[in-house]
Amino acid sequence: MNSKKLSQRLRLCADFVTEGCRVADIGTDHGRLGAQLLLTGKCGKVWFSDISAPSLEKARGLIARRGLQERAEFFVGDGARALPGAPDAAVIAGMGGETIAAILRGAGGRLADSVLVLEPNVGAELVRRALMETGRRITDERVVRAARRRYVLIRAEKGEAAYTERDLIVGPVLRKEPSEAFREYAAFRLRVAQKALAGAEKSGHSEKDALLTEMEYWREIVEC
Repeated sequence: MNSKKLSQRLRLCADFVTEGCRVADIGTDHGRLGAQLLLTGKCGKVWFSDISAPSLEKARGLIARRGLQERAEFFVGDGARALPGAPDAAVIAGMGGETIAAILRGAGGRLADSVLVLEPNVGAELVRRALMETGRRITDERVVRAARRRYVLIRAEKGEAAYTERDLIVGPVLRKEPSEAFREYAAFRLRVAQKALAGAEKSGHSEKDALLTEMEYWREIVEC
């Protein structure tokens, strides 16, 4: 197995991990990311955790086939609470933003000093808010396209941050230097917000003002 077999999304997650650290792959599922970190020597130790025991067995099988058992440990449980201690870094990828935010808020001290690599499938703004509220600052953000979808990757470290609503929705790092991939993502989010606004106007929901504000944020990126 090599980096070419990882999706672009997981390759960027691997790039965001600090070299030489002990990393926890929370919600590991198939275990490919952690296996790659071990195979390349980027990380000396990987903790694989998942709330699903059958999913964790897939990761255990992959690690066994690669002969990496001595540098891997496996834990069944919910979020960071499954871990035996505090890792140097933690990857939480492939979940909804609400789930990742709940993991961050429920981690206790286990992830307090960890470098965090986060990839929410949806709801990146919820993750950014949870980071700010739990004493983390965002150090990097990227948009990556894989399998016809666009994903937002966030790297964060311990530190105070005071993000505006625009920062939380658009991304404090992403909006400073918009890439072409980010503009495409902004155009997609603008279409989603426009569709949601049409539905809100028909139903009379009170979220219209928030949607109009969000549309303004995304339109500025698209037209930049």
